[in-house]
Amino acid sequence: METGGLSAAALANGDLGSQQERTLVPERLQKREHERQLEVERRKQKRQDQEVEGEKSDFFAAAFARERSAVEELLESGDSVERLEEAAARLQGLQKLINDSVLFLAAYDLRQAQEVLARLQAALAKRRQELQPKKRFAFKTRKKDAASATQVDSAPIAPAAEGILTSPPPLKEEGDFDSSWICGFSNLQSQVLEKRAEELHQQDVLLTQLRNCTIKLYGNPNTLRLTKAQGCTLLCGPVSTSVFLEDCSDCVLAVACQQLRVHTTKDTRIFLQVTSRAIMEDCTGIQFAPYTWSYPGIDKDFEGSGLDKNKNNWNDVDDFNWLARDVASPNWSVLPEEERRIQWD
Repeated sequence: METGGLSAAALANGDLGSQQERTLVPERLQKREHERQLEVERRKQKRQDQEVEGEKSDFFAAAFARERSAVEELLESGDSVERLEEAAARLQGLQKLINDSVLFLAAYDLRQAQEVLARLQAALAKRRQELQPKKRFAFKTRKKDAASATQVDSAPIAPAAEGILTSPPPLKEEGDFDSSWICGFSNLQSQVLEKRAEELHQQDVLLTQLRNCTIKLYGNPNTLRLTKAQGCTLLCGPVSTSVFLEDCSDCVLAVACQQLRVHTTKDTRIFLQVTSRAIMEDCTGIQFAPYTWSYPGIDKDFEGSGLDKNKNNWNDVDDFNWLARDVASPNWSVLPEEERRIQWD
């Protein structure tokens, strides 16, 4: 009887288990079907996003090409101030188009667009110089003092296409004067260097071969290049177009600009205000933080520069030596907040 009772109980338990399994099967099937539907929706959404990005990229390419052709035509026939001002306005529109498109443009396309913009900006600067009246200089035999020997106020402007990508041009021989000079400092160490707003307004600034210097640039330059600097602190007002760093190490910078390019630089902190994505190549140990430098009149300089103070992509960086999208580049990082408290003055 006991054996029969056990058999009956076991059979009953088996029936109960089968019923539970039959109950669970539909649940598993429903769960699997739900997951399948989610995957289908995810793939559909991905395809739609890709189509939208493709449409946006096509629109950008067409709009950029159209405005680029218009600017080139204006520059080629730019024999009046009015035509050059129209070219300048269209260039600002091109810069805004790039800034508004950084979220969906591929890094290569963004780089190409920025380089085209830089070439056009330099071509505009050159045409403006050609329209200016020529100055005559009288050559005098005199002894060069130390200050004039070290300043780069007699250095030529780099051609626009090379202003972003190449090394700075060599200094001209003394007495080789023309209208393409830029301002800046060169071959100095352990000094405090300053340029005031009236000296820098829409000028191209070159700082090269500096060591353990503090440089303060008040005002609104057009472009800024810092090359071959070591252990320097650079504070600069809003730059209308591009800032370029090359062959620098152990520096601290505070810069505001439309675009930033950093090349062959290491162990450098950058307090940045930038309207497009920053670009770096062949760099290590770069740290970024928001731009915090201030001085009397900086709001006016921001207005003159055309930069949008409310738009800052300081931590949106393209490292051309790091192609992995799902892994952060080891060559740059965000500066911890406790290390951002710097007394600039």
